[in-house]
This record gives sequence, structure tokens and C-alpha cells, in this order.
Amino acid sequence: MLSQALAQSIAHNISHSVQESFQIEKSQALHGGDINQAYKIADHDRTYFVKVNQSDRLNMFEAELDGLNQIANTHTIRVPQPICTGTAEEYSYLVLEYLPIVQLTEKTRYELGIKLAELHLVSGSTAFGLSRDNTIGTTAQPNPWTANWIDFWREIRIKHQLDLAIQNGANFTYANRLLEAIPTILKDHLPKPSLVHGDLWGGNVGALATGEVVIFDPAAYWGDREVDLAMTELFGGFGAEFYKGYESIYPIAPGFAKRKTLYNLYHILNHYNLFGGSYLDQANRMMASLLN
Repeated sequence: MLSQALAQSIAHNISHSVQESFQIEKSQALHGGDINQAYKIADHDRTYFVKVNQSDRLNMFEAELDGLNQIANTHTIRVPQPICTGTAEEYSYLVLEYLPIVQLTEKTRYELGIKLAELHLVSGSTAFGLSRDNTIGTTAQPNPWTANWIDFWREIRIKHQLDLAIQNGANFTYANRLLEAIPTILKDHLPKPSLVHGDLWGGNVGALATGEVVIFDPAAYWGDREVDLAMTELFGGFGAEFYKGYESIYPIAPGFAKRKTLYNLYHILNHYNLFGGSYLDQANRMMASLLN
């Protein structure tokens, strides 16, 4: 449970942020996250969701707050409203609007596809990257502004994860060949920068009882919209209606079937860097398939 000092800091910070006194009357630990502790806190009429981690993770929470705000400012798809971040004792925290998420139905999967396409269609950048670095899980995710998508994906995404993996003891058969091949794999693909969620697996989407769809836990940046679409296929759970909804607004470009493997390689490498295990073999298989 939340310590007294941490609870007091959170309540004070919420009160300052919303300009109305808030005291924690109920606190409930929630389960399901791999990275953070999570809590539902409430007074007599307001409820918030709180993520807690070590104090050195404050930058991670500040970047997530910024990403949520950037998505919210597009006025396309619902995200939890970020309230505040802070530190107390040895902990950092992020406070968000509490949203009672329910499982997606065929109807809300279709709506999710539409809303994601609307997000991807928003114009707002002529380059790829973001005004700040953030994280993918707890792994550092650099976002330097880059004019060319091929350079961004090869150097800032794939090479970055490969370098981390090698530092973690990985041995790759095809890493150098793949880096050389990326310009060829992407040579006929000229995406415009879209604001992407960046970590769009089934655990980071949902709906409200009203039918409004919600995305959360972003690792946002301006990139090729296909990175989001690729990840929806990595672990499954989105269903055919989602893709029908998306393509009704923003059709998927030819060649996606091969590009999605290159885009999902980033996440498999990151999973190796976070969790180790069989993700190394999976990454090697994906690299081999890309070179065939």
C-alpha cells in the first residue's frame, strides 16, 4: 500500500494541479503491470489512477504525461487525462484520470480502428522524432528530430536496440547485414510523419461502457503510422473489425507485410533487453526472414 508520506505528496500534488482540495479516503492496489506499481485512489466523489516506481523513473513518467497530452491535443482519440507527476521518499509517481475500462467488442474494435486512423492523419511535424526522449517500457527511447525515415528507423530504433542487446550479452548472426539492408527494404516507402502511440499492444487499449475507445501507456513520437499497425499484429487481440475500421479511413499501403516484420523487430529486441529469454532467438529469426 501507499506509505503515508507518499500518499500525502500525491494528494497535495493533485490538489495543486486541479485547484481543489483532495484527500485520499480510499486506496486500492491494482495488478497487471510489468513495470510499475498501480493504485486506484479516491475521495468522496473523485477517483484517480496512480503509477508508482523508483524515484529515478520520474523522467519516464514526465515523458508519458507529455505523450498523453500530445495525443489528447489532436482531439481524435481518448486518453486518460494526465494530472501530475512527482516524487516522495524513494518513489516517483504519475497521476491520471481513472477510467473504468471494459473489454472491446466488435463494434468498439471497429471504432478503435477509425479513431487510430484519425490520429495518424493529423499533421503536425515535417520530421520524425519528438521534442524529448522517452521510454519504451523502461528502456530509453531516443527521439532526435530526423528528416529521413530510413535513417531514423535504422539508427535511432533498430541499431539502438541492437547495441543495448549486445551490451546485454546477445549474439546476432545477421545484425550488420540487416542494418545494411534496411535502406533497400524501405526504399520505395515514403511515409509522412504521424503521431504514433508507439507501444500499441492489446494491453494498452480499451473502451468505456459508453462505447468510447481509449488508448493509454504511450511511447509516443512522430513516425511512420505503420509502426502502430505492425504492433497490433505482434501479440494479437485487435481482430478483423479493427482493421476494417482503420482502412475505411486510411488504407494501408502496399508492402506492409514485409515492413511490419522490420517494425516489430524493434519491440522484440526491446523485450529481449527487458526480459531476456527466447526473445533473442525470435529476433534472429525475424532478421533472417527480412534478408530472404
